[in-house]
Amino acid sequence: MAEKKETVAELKQLFAGSNAIYLTEYRGLTVTELKSLRRSMANDATYVVAKNTLLKIAAKEAGVNGLDDSLVGPTAVTFVHGDVVNAAKALKDFAKAQPLLVMKSGYMDGNTITDSDVKKLADLETREVLLAKTAGVLKASLFKAAYTFNALPSKAVRVVDALRQKQESN
Repeated sequence: MAEKKETVAELKQLFAGSNAIYLTEYRGLTVTELKSLRRSMANDATYVVAKNTLLKIAAKEAGVNGLDDSLVGPTAVTFVHGDVVNAAKALKDFAKAQPLLVMKSGYMDGNTITDSDVKKLADLETREVLLAKTAGVLKASLFKAAYTFNALPSKAVRVVDALRQKQESN
């Protein structure tokens, strides 16, 4: 009984401290395969296999609602504490190699999300790539502005010079 309370407390802490939560079914996967999955997302998420009843209790205590329908059968939970896109990509990539891993649903920003939502997250570019693209756009805009500002004085000089030459020729 004390062990279950400890487990619920740990799960509650994981639920409360997560940016997102992804539920998967792992039926048929070996321990070695699950270790490989855990390693692939170690920087961004924690992959936990626990009893559904304990997961339901911990989720309820953490204020995470709407997952009860997905907590049936062998369920593993991905608690994302890092980049939600990287964790979703790790699950999607692993599922490509091991079709026995099935996405069930998830929870993010106070709402439940479907398995297709998780797959859409996996298709997004990583935070670093998006930041790099944004920086490139900003740099291009600044370059255009600098070019425009430099062009105005030189154009004004050419106009003044043309007026001076015209005046001299008259």
